[in-house]
This record gives sequence, structure tokens and C-alpha cells, in this order.
Amino acid sequence: MKTRSSSAEAPRNSRPATGMKTVYLSLGSNLGDRAAHLEEAIRRLPDVGVVVRRVSSFYKTEPVEVRSQPWFVNCVVEAATELMPTRLLGALKSLERTLGRQPGTPKGPRPIDIDILLYENVVVQSPELEIPHSRLAERRFVLAPLTELAPEARHPVTERTVLEMLHETPDASAVVRMKDCRE
Repeated sequence: MKTRSSSAEAPRNSRPATGMKTVYLSLGSNLGDRAAHLEEAIRRLPDVGVVVRRVSSFYKTEPVEVRSQPWFVNCVVEAATELMPTRLLGALKSLERTLGRQPGTPKGPRPIDIDILLYENVVVQSPELEIPHSRLAERRFVLAPLTELAPEARHPVTERTVLEMLHETPDASAVVRMKDCRE
């Protein structure tokens, strides 16, 4: 699978079927064939009720919180789903396990990580799930690919656009767009 860029848009005026909600997911990997892990996760998202609409470029990204680990490859997916937020989280965690993710060091190395960034304009605050993602505005590795797909999308609490958050983030970690997903 070749990396899809922001130019790989859904046809104009195409809306998800009734009941489908637009979501933005962040995917990352820093173990093994990182790009292949992302590609496989993207390929299998429909198996768990998530219809992929667009995929950002892939980015090599510097680890942020636990720095002594391999660099990541990250991307963002725009998708549609009928799953409610908590069920979506469960489906994504199940997919992560299917793709080889095991419990380990929090924020440590992992073959795949899938996070819900935005779910329509919904706000969820629970012990197991926060939407929008609680550290969305603090993560350049999420904001750069999200800006490719939805620069004008607004954070439902702060009302800042994704582009504004990218320009204002205190995160100065390296985020480098990959020309080819095999770099």
C-alpha cells in the first residue's frame, strides 16, 4: 500500500451514510517495520467498523515523553463510523492487540498505537476515554498530519483550529514528512 496524501480526498459532496460519524485517528509505530504496521492497521480498520476516507502522509517523529526509544512513524486517518465513542475505543484496542500490541511500558515502544483525536464535535470525559484527545494541542506528531487533512477543524472545547494549534504548540520535537513510506 502506498502512502496516501491529503490529495487523496473523498469525492466532493460525499457524506457518510446516515448514522456515520466523522472521526480522526492517530496511528503510530516504533517497532519492526513501522510503515508496514501502519499500512496493515489502515487496511484492517474496516474490519472493526471504521471506514477509511483519507490518510495523511507518513511522518518520522521523535519520541516525546519516553525519549530513549526508536523514532516513530505516524499518520492520521479521517474515517467514518457508526460506533459510539466507547465502542470505537474498544474496537481500536482490539485491533491493536490483533496487530501485536501487548501491555508494556506506558508511552514505551509499540508496534501499533491508535488514538481517537476527534469524533465529530463530541466531548467525552471519562476515566477510560477523553475526546478530543487530552494532549492533542501538545503533540506536533499528531498536529502536522492532522493539518494535512483538516486544518480548519476546530477543537470542540477551545474552538482553536488544528492549524492554530500546530502554530501554537510548545512541542518542538522533530516531525519529518516521509517522501516514501519505505524511508
